[in-house]
Amino acid sequence: MSIELQAEGLSKTFNRRTIFSGISFTLRVGESFAIAGRNGSGKSTLLKILSGVLSPTRGRSILRIENREVPAGSVYAHLGFVSPYLQLYDEFTGLENLEMFTKIRGRDIPRNLIEGLLDRVNLSQRSRDPVRTYSSGMKQRLKYAFALLHTPPLLLLDEPTSNLDGEGIATVYQLMREQSKRGILIIATNDAEDLQRIDRVLDLDTLAGEKGAGRR
Repeated sequence: MSIELQAEGLSKTFNRRTIFSGISFTLRVGESFAIAGRNGSGKSTLLKILSGVLSPTRGRSILRIENREVPAGSVYAHLGFVSPYLQLYDEFTGLENLEMFTKIRGRDIPRNLIEGLLDRVNLSQRSRDPVRTYSSGMKQRLKYAFALLHTPPLLLLDEPTSNLDGEGIATVYQLMREQSKRGILIIATNDAEDLQRIDRVLDLDTLAGEKGAGRR
């Protein structure tokens, strides 16, 4: 599958304060990309713009699949997003959460595939427990299962190893490797270990645009 994500002169301003400006880069299948920078530099904001959750003040982000531009309102159908601030339904079980999300996405995903994903993120033994009984790390792993339900060509991770123990981190790194081979991976992080596993890094503190997209 041909996939391309292009950022053209992205800028964002909040209350007359410029968070970042003039960011441009192009990513294709088989590439991984990290957004780094101090707290408040705009890492999460840029990730939200690339996902279509936020609009840029200037510039645009374009997703192309098989050389066709995906309409802005349909980008969400082609990506997976994981972040510590995303909310789950605490009163439902892990399995019920995923089944409900498949319906929201308008997908028909067999239960055995959903259960396979839960097993992949080491939650099969707790899949029928209410999410309110999950630890923060377990909730984070459930978010990965949700993000990967539809095998998205574009995967965006905000602080990918946040709240995870050693076993959870190892699982996430394996998922990142797999995504980097079959699609495009973008993460927002300052974690040195995370960054070592990424091809290209944009440092919002010191660099902008293609100057910040250097090879590691």
